[in-house]
Amino acid sequence: MKFAVIGGAGLIGSRVVEVLNAAGHEATPHSRSTGVDIITGKGLEAALDGVEVVVDLTNSPTFDDASPAFFRASMDNLLAASRRAGVGHFVILSIVGVDEIPVDYYRAKTLQENLLKSSAVPYSIVRATQFMEFIESVLSWTADEETVRLPRTPIQPVAAADVAATVADVAAGPPLNTTVNLGGPDTYSLDELGRITLAAKGDKRSVTVDDAGGMFAAVPGDALTTQKGARIAPTRYTDWLK
Repeated sequence: MKFAVIGGAGLIGSRVVEVLNAAGHEATPHSRSTGVDIITGKGLEAALDGVEVVVDLTNSPTFDDASPAFFRASMDNLLAASRRAGVGHFVILSIVGVDEIPVDYYRAKTLQENLLKSSAVPYSIVRATQFMEFIESVLSWTADEETVRLPRTPIQPVAAADVAATVADVAAGPPLNTTVNLGGPDTYSLDELGRITLAAKGDKRSVTVDDAGGMFAAVPGDALTTQKGARIAPTRYTDWLK
């Protein structure tokens, strides 16, 4: 099968391209560096010529209230080009609990999902939990030289390699016209995850529980974790840290 992987040079995109090509498909990465601009539409016609599946792994350059405009423009252009090219399957990567979390970027990702669902293009949505690769960044939001302040929000980290494998698997199958949820095998409170991470890296800072600290303090209940019926990835966070 022939795939166009939009955002194919990123953390997940580059892995998806590798997995698909290793399976015998023809997956081509596209980005501004290859002459494709999803905001202006430049290069999209050529990029989707003869393509059976589009995998959109692009991301907004900002995480603030400008992010909805990015996803609206990019999806409008990608979906219109996909319809013209006769694309039979459109796949996006989203976030577990995205429609339950009251922050600008999550609202923008929800908009992206809704635009895809309301289009005439057959689709699949893969929602993943927080990437293991981003945990250190999460800790840095509320850290100083001595302490990291973290809420007790439940979190279920998943490895980027497992996310890419799932996206590739879904993309190579028939359109689901629904959402697949993916999470790691273990769930931690974020403050516990912080302690595990710092200890593994020999970082002597302490973790203090602060239920108002950082973006994830606004997360209700267990919104960042998968529920019954989700796919569970194999990689454990403690093994990934090694």
